Formats: sequence, structure tokens, C-alpha cells
Amino acid sequence: MTNVNDNHDGNFVEFVTVLITDQLFGLPISRVQDVFMPVNMTRVPLSTPEIAGVLNLRGRIVTSIDMRCRLGLPKKDDNRTPMAVGIEYKGESYGLLIDSVGEVLKLDESTREPNPVNLDARLARVSAGVHRLDGQLLVVLDVDRVLELGNEALAA
Repeated sequence: MTNVNDNHDGNFVEFVTVLITDQLFGLPISRVQDVFMPVNMTRVPLSTPEIAGVLNLRGRIVTSIDMRCRLGLPKKDDNRTPMAVGIEYKGESYGLLIDSVGEVLKLDESTREPNPVNLDARLARVSAGVHRLDGQLLVVLDVDRVLELGNEALAA
């Protein structure tokens, strides 16, 4: 499990917020390397459906992970190009395909709660807790859990 206190100032943690469907997620800012628009993505034959493809980002080969597929959510029904959040994991570069990037939020660690019992199981398996915001629930993504796809999928 990722230690959410990777980047903290006192008892505050900064999160890059992203939207996938209508759900707000937070990624610890210390884990985010890049935010980019994926272009010229090459599909990887025989890869799992979660692997959207690979691309070259400033000389690095980046494996793109379709977060909708990873979370068991429906495919996008519009033709807008997704955004991607660049993450390093075990020395490899990944791009998490998301719908949009929001702002950076600095939240008090003491307001983070464990996953509610009624949190969708698809979200709970990659969540490191939640923050209740004004009328919205921010699910803190555990990046390590998101990228634990199995060795054969990550080898793409």
C-alpha cells in the first residue's frame, strides 16, 4: 500500500485531482511525473484489455493503462481525447488514461477516512481512503495497487 504521506508539510498532503466518469480521484502529487495528451499510441498485440497501448514520451516508452477498463467502468462514449497522468512504478513509466485533470488540492491528512462500507468494490480495491469535500467524495488512488496488473500485463 502506498504511503500517502510521501509528500507532506506538517499533516497536509497534496493531491492531483482527476476525473474518471463522474468520480473524483486524488493521486499523491509525489507519485505524478507528467500530465500529457497521449498521441501516436501503438496497440500491443495479445495484451490485456487494460493496456491501451504504448507511446514514446520524450524518448521514454510509456505503457498506457485504460483506467476505465482497470476500474471496470464503461468505455467513453464521446470522441474527446483522454488525458494521461505519468507515473513511475518499479523503474517503468506508465500513463494512466483519465477523462480530465483537475487542480492540486492540499488536504489535511486527519480528514482522510477509511473506505466507506458502501464504496463500490471496484473503487475500494485501488483506494487508500477518501476525503469528503463539498458535496463530493475524493477517492485517494493507491498507485501501487492500480499498477499491480500481474507480470505478464506489465511486460507489455
